[in-house]
Amino acid sequence: MARMETETTQTPNIALSILIPTLDEAHTLGATLDAVQRVSGPVEVIVIDGGSRDETVEIARRRGVHVIAAERGRGAQMHAGAQAARGAALWFLHADTRPPADARERIAEALCDLSVIGGNFHVRFDGGRRATRFLTWLYPQLRKLGLCYGDSAFFVRRDVYERIGGFQSLPIFEDLDLLRRLRRHGGGQFIHLPCAVVTSSRRFEGRSFALTFARWSLLQMLYWLGVHPRTLHRLYAPVRADNLAQDDGEA
Repeated sequence: MARMETETTQTPNIALSILIPTLDEAHTLGATLDAVQRVSGPVEVIVIDGGSRDETVEIARRRGVHVIAAERGRGAQMHAGAQAARGAALWFLHADTRPPADARERIAEALCDLSVIGGNFHVRFDGGRRATRFLTWLYPQLRKLGLCYGDSAFFVRRDVYERIGGFQSLPIFEDLDLLRRLRRHGGGQFIHLPCAVVTSSRRFEGRSFALTFARWSLLQMLYWLGVHPRTLHRLYAPVRADNLAQDDGEA
C-alpha cells in the first residue's frame, strides 16, 4: 500500500503521505485502510501505533502498510509519522475515518494554488441515530466560527508543517493547537474541501449523548479561555475511559 509511483494525468503529481495514529483500533482500522486502498494516485501510508494491545498492528501489516511505534498520544504519534514520511504533503487521518476515493486528486488540486498551505474535508458521521444526524449538521456550523477538528482530516504542505513546529505532544486538542498555529504563522490559506470523509460517532454514543456533548462543549470553552490541554485532559479522561469500556464490551 505504500505506493509512491509517478503517474501522468491532468492532476499534478503531488506526493502525499497518509498518516494514521492508532491505539487499540482493531474494530475500525481495517475499514479505514480498505478505504485508503481505494484512494487513487501515488500515496504513502504510515500507521503510527501508540502501544496497541489488540490486533491493530497485525491488521495494518496484513494490508502491507508501513507501521512505526511512537510515544502514546495522538499529537506525538502524528508528529512521529510526519518525521518518517516522505511526501511533500501530509494528510492526517484518524483510524476511524474513511476517505473518499478521489481525496488525493482533491488535495493535489487544492495545493496547486500556492497560497493554500493546507485544508480539511467535510465530515459526515456514520450511523442513523438522531445524535449522528445532529453532529453532521453541527460541524458546518462550527466551521463558520473557525472551529475545525482532526476528524475532518487535516492536510498540510510538509514545509509549512515543519516551519510551524508540527503537532505538539498534547494529551487533548492537539488539532486545535496545530490549526491555530497554521492560521497565525502558516503564511497562507487553510481551506475547506466540500467532499466528505465518513467518521465514527462512537465517542458520542455513550449512555447519555447529552452528557457527553455537554462535557465536550465545556472542554472547548475552557480551552479557548486559555486552560492548558494537560489540565483539560484530566476532565476528558473519564469520557474516553467510558468509550473504551463500551468498545471492549462490543468485542
